[in-house]
Amino acid sequence: MTSFGIWGLIPPVLTITLAFITKDVMVSLFLGIFSGAIIVAGGNPLMAIINLTDMIAGSLNDGWNIRIFLFCALLGGLVGMLSKTGSAHAFGRWAADKLHTEKTSLLMTWFCGLLIFIDDYFNSLAVGTVMRPITDKNKVSRAQLAYILDSTAAPVCILVPISSWVITVMSIVKGSEGFESLGVSEFSFFMRSIPYNLYALLTVLMVLVIVLTGRNFGPMARSIAYAKETGKLYNETYGPAPGEVDIDGNANAAKAKPLDMLFPILVLIITAVVFFPVTTYLGSIDGETITSLGAAAASMSLGDAFNNTDASMALFYAVIFTLVISYIYYTVRKLFTIKSASEAIGDGIKSMVPALIILTMAWTIGTVIKSSPEDGGLGLAAFLSDVVVGGGFPIALVPVIAFALSALISFSTGTSWGTFAIMIPIVMPIAVGLAQAKGLGDGALLNAAMISVSAVLGGSVFGDHASPISDTTILSSTGAGCPHLEHVATQMPYAVTAAICTLIGFIFGGITLNVFVAWLATLICFAAAMVFLPRVYNK
Repeated sequence: MTSFGIWGLIPPVLTITLAFITKDVMVSLFLGIFSGAIIVAGGNPLMAIINLTDMIAGSLNDGWNIRIFLFCALLGGLVGMLSKTGSAHAFGRWAADKLHTEKTSLLMTWFCGLLIFIDDYFNSLAVGTVMRPITDKNKVSRAQLAYILDSTAAPVCILVPISSWVITVMSIVKGSEGFESLGVSEFSFFMRSIPYNLYALLTVLMVLVIVLTGRNFGPMARSIAYAKETGKLYNETYGPAPGEVDIDGNANAAKAKPLDMLFPILVLIITAVVFFPVTTYLGSIDGETITSLGAAAASMSLGDAFNNTDASMALFYAVIFTLVISYIYYTVRKLFTIKSASEAIGDGIKSMVPALIILTMAWTIGTVIKSSPEDGGLGLAAFLSDVVVGGGFPIALVPVIAFALSALISFSTGTSWGTFAIMIPIVMPIAVGLAQAKGLGDGALLNAAMISVSAVLGGSVFGDHASPISDTTILSSTGAGCPHLEHVATQMPYAVTAAICTLIGFIFGGITLNVFVAWLATLICFAAAMVFLPRVYNK
């Protein structure tokens, strides 16, 4: 038996349904996994519990997975340490002396959002805390500030390979049925798929275009006008603004300098870039033909070393190195004591616990879905691939359906990580299977997989970006000091506009399996929206 057939649909369908109803992704994922364990155990609940615990434990009994787990935890520790130094405030004080207009303060907010890419939570709170005094001085609507914070949080985190978001995606992709047939590493797959992530890239671009052109529309235009007319930076009819948030909480914050905020980020980037090829070289040392790092470097090109790297190992080494160097740096700079530094790291790691739980369950439900009955799974990926391929389902529709469904799930649940866990193991084998059935070559096969998975990523990020129950949306309101309902109301038309343009892009991209065609359709739609929406909406 290769699969449990249609019974394999129960875990993902149950997970999605419960996520809609409960808005709790953890519980939904757990019950989805348990339902799969029940099916595998033949309806025996005791055996199902035993199977479930074994599957969860097994998901962490893997070198790749445990390194990813530790990377995410230590990244949280780095963010916790960074948040306690006062460096964000120091950067804000420096920026305040340079920025004297509405446009320049908004552009700096956008730039800082791109710079702080390692964590979406820290992005929203840190950039908001830094820039809010500056934007307030320049009479910028709090709603506009919140929109930029939100649009440079999740959309940026999903584009940069040195983030918990991307390493999670790579992990799920690596474990999905059909990935091995693509002939690329998970790191190479991600890097080459970045241009296909239409929604995230368009959202970042949209912020820049609106800031530079001033073509605001809808509730956002009205909030901006209200701020200019009344001098009040938020509309109290939407409710009270969140209290002032101080993420630094350090008596020594006055000692910090702007470089103190940039230092750990630069160290992380540099060390990651170094370790990506180094880990490949180290892995190629066999003690016989290749006996040293120099010999390993001579045996392959730098490009091959990057493409074949073990991303989990490289990023794990990079974050440990960064954490140690930053710990020493901040201690020497006397921005905190050894005791407060340890507390900051601990608090940061604790903040990652929900994400780590979701990540672990993502691996587990992926295993349940992918694995054959002989390996304790349902074989759903193989079943769906056979059904879809055998039914002649058009591959052109996979990206647009994947985007729409992922957007619906993520918007309804307020989380993207849970959506990644549900959708990628389903979409990957379908896209690969359909492409192989059509006899597509290696390049077209890879394009089909990349555009389909990127559609899942884009739809998932849309929900995290736009949903009123998303924690990132809530933290963006908090960081900006904007009433949450005002932020949701003003941002929604912008997020939906980007989503519709992206949807059209995936329609044409799915038909052609060409990223240039996808972008051409997306940008034409976006340009039309920027021309007509301010005219129509602002009447």
